[in-house]
Amino acid sequence: MPEIRKDPVFGRWVIVASDRSLRPNEFRNLERGIQEPSDCAFCPGNESQTPPALHVIPQENKPGAWKIRAVQNKYPALISNEPTLESADGIYHKMNGAGLHEVVIETPSHFQQMEDMDARHIKEVFEVYVSRINEMKKEAGIKYVMVFKNHGRNAGATLVHPHSQIIGMPMVPIRVVQEIDGAENYFMERNKCVFCDIADEERKTGKRIVGENREFMALEPYASRFSFETWIIPKQHSCHFETTSPESAGYLASIVKEILGKLRRSLEDLSYNLVIHTMPVHDPAVKHYHWHIEIMPKLSFVAGFEWGTGFYINAVSPEDAAHTLNSGKKYGN
Repeated sequence: MPEIRKDPVFGRWVIVASDRSLRPNEFRNLERGIQEPSDCAFCPGNESQTPPALHVIPQENKPGAWKIRAVQNKYPALISNEPTLESADGIYHKMNGAGLHEVVIETPSHFQQMEDMDARHIKEVFEVYVSRINEMKKEAGIKYVMVFKNHGRNAGATLVHPHSQIIGMPMVPIRVVQEIDGAENYFMERNKCVFCDIADEERKTGKRIVGENREFMALEPYASRFSFETWIIPKQHSCHFETTSPESAGYLASIVKEILGKLRRSLEDLSYNLVIHTMPVHDPAVKHYHWHIEIMPKLSFVAGFEWGTGFYINAVSPEDAAHTLNSGKKYGN
């Protein structure tokens, strides 16, 4: 059973899940020159290798075939059907690893990446996220649901087949708490949502915008932590991602496809983490916080200075990153 332990200095929670070390790593096969995904658990025909489907989008005109599947993670960080139990451990504090951990298999095609899908397909992936979050929040003890996608070896992925993950947690992560608190402080000072202000400011200069449509803006944030870090922000104020309408999901799919395509064209051997930042599922809507997506390409690794100080050193300014992405040029050429 996983265990969640609290750091007594910082107040952050750490999940200890030893079974995660048993996950298969497909990149090792690629290193040995094995390209065929004959034993991939996410490919059609191998459905018995995953837990039963929780949500299925069927393929049109192909009876019995699926387009998107959501299943429980076979190697979960948190385990469902367990009540949340907190206890002391000497001077420390811990709770059992109760929660939910699901995988969204985004396509039957082993090598089709999200930017290769048509916008309608990506829209359906986001609609699955919305549906699964709304199901998870019904479970007792779930306070926060995070959707994330690790693409590529350098981003922590162990499988090539396109997939993303959804974790329902019995606490709100400290990173999210800090972000919401910072947004609230900004609102108290200026009576404005910081994310709405960011969108307005970026529209004035245009220097860091890398994509835009009727409902969303994509930008390289002014104080980017990582080279080519990209945020996608709804133009209309909205706190909870899981309230996204099907129409808005279509616009979101369009801009995600555009941005991932730009990143792949400009960056060699693209690896990235995509994370949806949203309000805790049971918190009411507020004026100071705005859900958004953060995409963080992995061009370098966090090293000693960053770990020791909490500062980040970014080797590519957001203005240069935006220019590269908008020009379609390869970074470094």
